[in-house]
Amino acid sequence: MSAEHPEELTEYPLSSLLTPLDPPVQPPDFDAFWQSTFDEFGTGSVPWRTQAELPSTPAHRALEIRFSSSAGEDAAAYVMIPHSRAAIRRGLVLGHGYGGRTGPDHDRVPSDTAAIFPCAPGTHRGASSRFPSEPSDHVLAGIAHRETYSHRFAAADIWRAVTVLLDIAPESEGALDFSGSSFGAGIGALAIPWDPRFRRASLDVPSFGHHAIRLTRRCTGSGEAVRQHVKAHPDVRPVLDWFDAATAARCLALPVHIGAALLDPAVDPRGQFAVYHALTGPRRLHVRANGHLGGATGAASDRMALRAAMDFLALPDDRLESEVTENT
Repeated sequence: MSAEHPEELTEYPLSSLLTPLDPPVQPPDFDAFWQSTFDEFGTGSVPWRTQAELPSTPAHRALEIRFSSSAGEDAAAYVMIPHSRAAIRRGLVLGHGYGGRTGPDHDRVPSDTAAIFPCAPGTHRGASSRFPSEPSDHVLAGIAHRETYSHRFAAADIWRAVTVLLDIAPESEGALDFSGSSFGAGIGALAIPWDPRFRRASLDVPSFGHHAIRLTRRCTGSGEAVRQHVKAHPDVRPVLDWFDAATAARCLALPVHIGAALLDPAVDPRGQFAVYHALTGPRRLHVRANGHLGGATGAASDRMALRAAMDFLALPDDRLESEVTENT
């Protein structure tokens, strides 16, 4: 490492990243823990209410809502519903990065799609929460125990957002997809395996992949707060094994699109590719030149990744088989 070439900007050769590493150690009760979490928070009805009517688009009505969070508080979300109910062909749940969100992303929702953009507990400044909004604090909230960790509730609220969307737009049932990037992709990997309502998923530059690797490398994202915390408090290290996106990916049987970067200062590329390698079902890989970079170069990579993800989710079912690789 040097001042000119800091470790977090290391670019890995694609040939190296395409070679699977030894998988992370899986706790023996990993499946049971997450299944019981789904049974606790992902079933039954979820109360919700409209907070505000937002400016509509030519294709969609837009709302800001509040729903009952798994954390025992109000959670915020944004919803986009096609003006014509007859036009609804798909549903979409969209996770967000650790920057949070202040509104729906109109360009990510096709005209035939009903969508919900849930905000993880603590990340929306308009909804009070026991979880802090600052990413470096949020990523450590409740980390002493698996039952109290913030990421458990962030994943559980994905399931609750599904219930809300299907209540608002039942026409989307049976064709419900997930799309998330960074924090949202890592949380999606944790949540999706246990919810049979999802049809397919797109995970872009997924975080929380292979903590054993993630903790060895200085980074610019919230992972650095975790790395420093574990160095000072090694007793919390085992908790992270229940929140490893590469471990959860082994449980994903539905078709998954992965966007993974060769260079990424915030999320170790080896962890991103570990999520891809862990998939046991149909999968498609989009290799990004970079992730989590600013400027024109980063923006171009983000645009190409978004287009690849949207194309994957839009594929008709009868074309999907020719577009994915069956992992054997």
